[in-house]
Amino acid sequence: MLKPYNLASKNFLSSLDMTRAEVFQMFEIASNFKNKKLTFRFKDKVLGLIFDKSSTRTRVSFQVAMSRLGGTTVDLNPTTSQIGRGEPIKDTARVLSRYCDVLAIRTFSHSDLEEYAKWSVKPVINALTDLEHPCQALADFLTIKEEFHDFKDVVLTFIGDGNNVANSLILCGALLGVKVRIACPKGHEPNPLIIKKAMKIYQDKNSLQIVNDPYIAAKGANVLYTDVWSSMGEESKMEQKDKNFNGFTIDTNLVNTADKEAIILHCLPAYRTKEITDTVFESKNSRIFDQAENRLHAQQALLASIIS
Repeated sequence: MLKPYNLASKNFLSSLDMTRAEVFQMFEIASNFKNKKLTFRFKDKVLGLIFDKSSTRTRVSFQVAMSRLGGTTVDLNPTTSQIGRGEPIKDTARVLSRYCDVLAIRTFSHSDLEEYAKWSVKPVINALTDLEHPCQALADFLTIKEEFHDFKDVVLTFIGDGNNVANSLILCGALLGVKVRIACPKGHEPNPLIIKKAMKIYQDKNSLQIVNDPYIAAKGANVLYTDVWSSMGEESKMEQKDKNFNGFTIDTNLVNTADKEAIILHCLPAYRTKEITDTVFESKNSRIFDQAENRLHAQQALLASIIS
């Protein structure tokens, strides 16, 4: 029976903290968990969740994943702990890593996440920062693999803000050799450092394209993916960003530009009529809820492999 094994990197802060081989191992473990072909029990293991941002799928999927592994979860809400009162990260990290076996952290600044990892003696998982969302990317590419069986000739088009999700799709796509196209208005492109890292990995430099026309990006694509235009913490920018992203909605016309068998993904929550229409969201092409379910299986695989 397939058994999880420890990842080479202690932490999972970025999609690049895994090798290509390890990502495929995650897919295999996740599929076995999903199909109930693998049982792995962690007696007395504890996952600590530190979420500075609100969450539905990430929080619940981590809690359920840890429960299915036989462990327990401690939810450390900053408003009900000393974290919210300004205790230094290095103090919090050193204490919690003596109580917990792994920490999953959802916060704003990626540097704060790195500070937790610096001081924790136990593994730290990026449950979302403003820079990356690597757990989401694992579930996304697992969903794509389930649909197309492999990544050969697959074109993934992300239409929307060059945010943390786009960044992680770019990095994970580079590891897997998936052609990634990002379509966003000028001034909303992905982080240049992320693009630079990806280009060092891609054998074919044309495999990553950043364009400002969604129809160019969608042409012949196998996967159309979108996210909210304004991330958490950008509420004050929402009105202006809605104007900037006019024309970047995934609608029937855009879907018709893609491959006829193209699937639709969205990491949720969705603002229907903004980044995606209700018709496309509920269409037969949608794999959005399969994608959401795969957060659970991918994170169960990750936890099983990262906890010693």
